[in-house]
Parts: sequence; structure tokens; C-alpha cells
Amino acid sequence: MTSFQLVVFDMAGTTVRDQHEVERCFAQAASQTDLIVSDERILAMQGLSKRFVFETLWAEQLGSPTASELKAKVDHSYRLFTEILENHYRTQAVVPTEGCLETFASLRENGIKIALTTGFYRVVTDIILEKLGWLEGLDENYIGNDQTIIQASIASDEVEQGRPQPFMIQKAMRLLNCTDPKRVINIGDTPSDLLSGQAAGVGLNLGVVNGTHNRSQLEPYPHDQLLESVRDLHAILSSLSFQALANGHSL
Repeated sequence: MTSFQLVVFDMAGTTVRDQHEVERCFAQAASQTDLIVSDERILAMQGLSKRFVFETLWAEQLGSPTASELKAKVDHSYRLFTEILENHYRTQAVVPTEGCLETFASLRENGIKIALTTGFYRVVTDIILEKLGWLEGLDENYIGNDQTIIQASIASDEVEQGRPQPFMIQKAMRLLNCTDPKRVINIGDTPSDLLSGQAAGVGLNLGVVNGTHNRSQLEPYPHDQLLESVRDLHAILSSLSFQALANGHSL
């Protein structure tokens, strides 16, 4: 396993259990601010920066709005969404996905660093990480060490653009001194996660089908494999290591 230096995980739906509550919070904010959007469209845009999603949807609904008109609509919807979302995560249980903690432990044992990226902004990201105990030991730049549960956290409002751009993955690489994208694994549960991994040129681009999207929904998007859950990552890495040894070279 030692050839891979870094695994970049998505949060909601991949490492943090998601029962479509983010979509419900988004739909509630949209409805209360007169933005018309279907549940299917909200699902399709999961993983993207939520402000970007509001900008996209309002631009479509308004047709050709002025910049000030668009900003006013987006600000209103986004502000209400953040209130609803923060209240949800502050008041409801937050738990890891199946096999997540075991997978984290296995990666740490093999000297592979863990970074979490998310379409959430930092305030919500911190609420979730705090509840899970994953903030413990991280410094002011959200960088950890060999003893912390994760080694880095990157939120979508900390990069120039969120997914499907590769900037969060690339920031994780910089923070953790990983210079070769081929030594990075990207894993997520949305089309934007997979598109981001492709854009970053990662060595292994994986989707999980037990999050917000199922196998048929992820199949059309760029990926190396689709997993039942993050628990399957250990078996894939073990298989790759065995193949590499059989061929007489490292991964």
C-alpha cells in the first residue's frame, strides 16, 4: 500500500452518513425563497459549492438577470439555507458511514494520509467535524499529524472554485506535501466528486454507491471503480499491492 501517499475523501455521503438531509435543507430554502427546482436537480448538483448551485439555478429561473438582481436572489436563498443547514447539524446526530473509521485506521497504519474535502463551507464543516471528534489535534490551518484521525480538512469556501474543479484535491496535496497526483486516491459519492478526481489526474478515482447516488447514477461519470462503501478500499489497495509484488515492482 505504501505507493499511495494520500486519500482524499468527500464528507457527506462518503465518510459522514447522509440520509438526504442536505437536499431537504436545500429544497426548504429554495421553496421559502420562491426558487423552483426539482428534487432530481438538487440531487444531481450534490457535492458542488452550495452558493454556486444557487447562482446556477437562479440564473436559469430568471433568464437574463442583472448582476445586482441575481446577487440579491442568491444572497437571500443562500443565507436561509445556511441557517437551516447549521441548525440541522447542530441539533441532529452526526455519524460516520459504514466502515469509515476502520478504513481510516487501516490507512494510518500503512502511512497513508487522509484529507477530507466538502462542498460545505467552513462553518458547517467544523460543526460536523467537531461532533465526530475529527477536529481534535488539527492546527489553525486544519492540518493534523500521524496521530490525528484525519490529516487535513478543506472546505469549498477555502479554494477559488469548488467541485468539479480539482482545487480542493490540489490544496490537500499542497498541505500534506504530496507532489504526484498519481499517488493520490480520490473517493466520493457524487458525479462532481468523480469529475474533480479526473480533473486532478489522481492515480485512483473511486465512487461509493451507498451515499447520495447509486451505482446507475454514478456509472456514466469518470471512475476507476465503484465501491459498495469506503470499507472496500482496503481490499482494493491490498489487491493492487499484491499485483505489484507479483510483477516485481512497487505500485
